[in-house]
Amino acid sequence: MKSLKISEAVVRRLPIYLRFLNELNMRNVQTVSSQDLGQKLELNPAQIRKDLAYFGEFGKKGIGYDVVYLIEKIRQILKLDQHINVALVGAGNLGRALSNYNAYLRDNMKIVAVFDAVPDKIGARINNLAVQPMSELIETIHRLKVRIGIITVPAGEAQNVADEFVKAGVEAILNFAPVIIKVPNEVRVHHADFTTELQSLAYYLD
Repeated sequence: MKSLKISEAVVRRLPIYLRFLNELNMRNVQTVSSQDLGQKLELNPAQIRKDLAYFGEFGKKGIGYDVVYLIEKIRQILKLDQHINVALVGAGNLGRALSNYNAYLRDNMKIVAVFDAVPDKIGARINNLAVQPMSELIETIHRLKVRIGIITVPAGEAQNVADEFVKAGVEAILNFAPVIIKVPNEVRVHHADFTTELQSLAYYLD
């Protein structure tokens, strides 16, 4: 990989490429051009070639990209060739849905622990995982070598959960709570806010 800073926009497009390439592979398609990728994904083919070129030369002029090879390389770039353990805090409806999604994940990224602060939820099982109390979070994250945390708690509790994740040593957080959380610079945070996404969609309605 070239030693330069890759923009967030490029990184966010890589899973989109990977998803489509996996679909092609399931249909036994062996090669694909940037033109075909661009047409199917509604992206500029030149942008696709530029995105991939940040990480190496994967295609052949006049032939395109070998689908299986490019899947392997993008998985390596996204570190999906490694086992990445994830912990989730908030065993409500959204937390349960995300935990149950584990069964459909084909990559090495898995939710391996679920936590909640509500006594009535402790011990309940979600997709073969027992909901644990928050008092066990730091020890469990260390033991299972969890690297990513997911927050699905009410807004008022999100910062406290983020602080606990930081203490435990997680490297990245996906926050579903409708609030901005503050973490040290070395911890990456992505916010998934349903409300703002829906409100921005409303702008485009007739």
